[in-house]
Amino acid sequence: MTESDPCDLIASSSMSKEPSSNLESAMQMLIKTFHKYSGKEGDKYTLSRGELKELLLEELGSYLGSSKDNEAVEKVMNDLDANNDGEVDFTEFIILMGALTVACNDFFLEFKTDEKPKDGSSGESAEKKE
Repeated sequence: MTESDPCDLIASSSMSKEPSSNLESAMQMLIKTFHKYSGKEGDKYTLSRGELKELLLEELGSYLGSSKDNEAVEKVMNDLDANNDGEVDFTEFIILMGALTVACNDFFLEFKTDEKPKDGSSGESAEKKE
């Protein structure tokens, strides 16, 4: 039996079908959001500085808070643009989303209460129990 490429499996399933889980929904939303802004200026598979700025302000404005300035967008762009082509491709965009998600998780963990979750679990991950 040959091992299937996960990307082939995703591509073969229709992006228009209803996601069957929250994670599938989140993945579809990341893809759709990237392509909503990419290609308005130049390459349709990358985000220019202007497109990245628009995406950050429109989609992550509440997370950016007071850093909604050009300098912050330039820093993000420079940090993300790993291949120095002046544009952010989908892989570079996903690196940003992953880093922001980790930062949000870390923030919420700092303010975690000792209350048990409503599902009856202990609230501890397998990592924390070691």
